[in-house]
Amino acid sequence: MVLSFVGLIGGLALLVYLTLKGLNLLVVAPLCALFVAVLSGLSIFPQTTEGDAATFLNNYMNSFADFVASWFPMFLLGAIFGKVMGDSGSAQSVSKWVIGKLGIERAVLAIVLACAVLTYGGVSLFVVAFSVYPMAISLFQQANLPRRFIPATLAFGSVTFTMTSAGSPEIQNWIPIEYLDTSPYAGWEVSIIVALFLATTGYWWLKKMIKRAQENGEEFEEREDDPDQSNRELPNPLLSVVPLVIVLLLSFFLHGTLEKSALIVALLGGVVSLYVLNRKYFQDFANALSEGTTGALVAIGNTAAVVGFGGVAQASPAFERSVEAMTNIPGSPLVGGAIAVSVIAGLTGSASGGQVIALPILAPHYLDMGVNPEALHRTIAISSGALDSLPQNGYVVTTIRAICDETHQRAYWAMGALTVVLPLIGAILAIVLFTFGLGI
Repeated sequence: MVLSFVGLIGGLALLVYLTLKGLNLLVVAPLCALFVAVLSGLSIFPQTTEGDAATFLNNYMNSFADFVASWFPMFLLGAIFGKVMGDSGSAQSVSKWVIGKLGIERAVLAIVLACAVLTYGGVSLFVVAFSVYPMAISLFQQANLPRRFIPATLAFGSVTFTMTSAGSPEIQNWIPIEYLDTSPYAGWEVSIIVALFLATTGYWWLKKMIKRAQENGEEFEEREDDPDQSNRELPNPLLSVVPLVIVLLLSFFLHGTLEKSALIVALLGGVVSLYVLNRKYFQDFANALSEGTTGALVAIGNTAAVVGFGGVAQASPAFERSVEAMTNIPGSPLVGGAIAVSVIAGLTGSASGGQVIALPILAPHYLDMGVNPEALHRTIAISSGALDSLPQNGYVVTTIRAICDETHQRAYWAMGALTVVLPLIGAILAIVLFTFGLGI
């Protein structure tokens, strides 16, 4: 068992370290998973074991393949939508309109609000990043802001004050309902306070980090594949924003019946409407489709590689013992639940994974103790969105590397401050407020 713990903790630490170093995740993730498997006593190949016993190859590849099978259509259409927004000039048109209305000094605010609206409207976090990035790169370029802060800006608007808030259609807010018999609006009074705290504090912190970088001489760095900001003719900004609205509305209204498959219809509607409305402004539509497809393959490959690591980690004896220990923490149930879900989310690299693993054990135990289910729902939802955003998290890797073409060394520290540190403080604030009886 000791070796299994060494393998689990060491493998995770090694994955985080190598991710920060910028090594290829399709190589390092399975190697780190193999490290976990060997020290945990798991067989490498299914042919060397009997029955349905866990093996490195089966667990890694099954988790890898399941993720690709579940999410590839959304990744593909999301990447294509982002590319055609840029190639048609629609992203630049919207960004110039925003600059004209809000002012160049509020470029960051515009990106955060765009991400927040799409996320709270039910659009997947990955798709939000693909969709808003073209506008973000244009706004950062016009405002001459250091581009390494784009991933942090996208993530702040998507995974902090919206993803786990009351009423959010994201799965991190819906998973607890099944186990606690609550509603998506559970603990809404505390949720509003925490969301306002995260939004205002996070925006202040993000602006402060960007300002400090500018004072140190950092500016926007031009790249060959950046959107053309010359005097090219741009489409009408209102017609350019229509496809984004279509994605939002279709996702929102179809979510109840099609669930995540609603994104396929929504994104397809966005691509088709964009082509119909602004087809004469495309520079190279075929090339945009090609680049979007390539980007989707890279993004989902990197993410699935990390998911595969989680599949092996969950099969280790140390992980099972860790879950048992985390879900039996003495003291306040809200504190215990928050710690358990957050730590498990960190080990699996997934906020939803942390909830799905912990809640079947936590929920009946804590409900029998008389814990308020709404308080537990909101605390667990908020805390799940903290340690899940460590460097190896699939969304983090996809946003930094595949979408923004940045490195972890340059982009992660600002992103980690806003998506790990800030939500941890938000979870503590929620626990304090619930402890004093607010919303109960």
